[in-house]
Amino acid sequence: MATAVAATTATAGVASAEIGSGSAGSGSGGSGEMVVTLVRHAESLGNTSGLIDTKVPGPDLTARGRTQADNLAVQLADKKFDCAFASNMVRTEQTAAPTVAKRNLSLDIQPGFREIEAGEYEGTPEAQAMSGYLKAPIKWLSGDLSARIPGSIDGNEFDGRVDQALVDVQRRNCSNPVVFSHAATIMFWSMMNADNADPSKLSADPLRNGGRVVLKGSPQKGWTIVEWVGHPDLG
Repeated sequence: MATAVAATTATAGVASAEIGSGSAGSGSGGSGEMVVTLVRHAESLGNTSGLIDTKVPGPDLTARGRTQADNLAVQLADKKFDCAFASNMVRTEQTAAPTVAKRNLSLDIQPGFREIEAGEYEGTPEAQAMSGYLKAPIKWLSGDLSARIPGSIDGNEFDGRVDQALVDVQRRNCSNPVVFSHAATIMFWSMMNADNADPSKLSADPLRNGGRVVLKGSPQKGWTIVEWVGHPDLG
C-alpha cells in the first residue's frame, strides 16, 4: 500500500512544505498534550497478495511479518510508552503483541484507527490504486474533504473518525501512547492535520511495514510531526 500511495502522490504532483525534525519527548497529561507514535503494521498476507485489503478483521501477518514485529519491539525499546492501542484488524494486533508484552502494557482495540475502507475498490490490485482507491484521499490533501471513495467514506468522515479515536486515547490520560495502525490511515491523517506536514513525504519516503510517524500536540490544539521513519530496518 505504501508503494501505491507513493505512486499516486507523485502523479498528483502534491506541493510540499517544510517538515520539522526531532525526537519524541514526554507529553503532559494534565494539559492534554500527547506524544503519539503511529506505527504501521508489519508485513501481512494482504501485502504479499498485491491486492487492496481493508475489510475487518483482515489477514494475518506473514512469517516475515512476525519477525518484523519482534524486531520492532526491540527498536522501540527505549520509548516510554504509557498506553498501547491497535485498530480492530488482525495485522495491527499481531504487530503490537511483542511490543506490548515487552512493556507489560494492555492493548486496547480502537476501531477508529482502522485502514481507510476501499469500498468498490476492495480486492483490486494495489498497482491500480492511483486510478481508483486513492483518488479521493489525494483530494483530501488539497482540502476537498467532500471527495468520497465510491462505496466508502469521504474526507470528513475519515478525519473525524481518527480525531475521535485520539480524543478517546486522551481521555484515558495517556501522554505517550503508541498506536498500531495502517499506512494510508497514518500518512493521510498526518498530512491532513499536522501544521508542518510535508506531502512530498508520501512519495519520497512512504511508510513501509513497521514505519512510524510521531506527532506532538492534542486534538484540541492541533499536531506537529516530530519524527517520520518511513523505512525502518526490521529484516
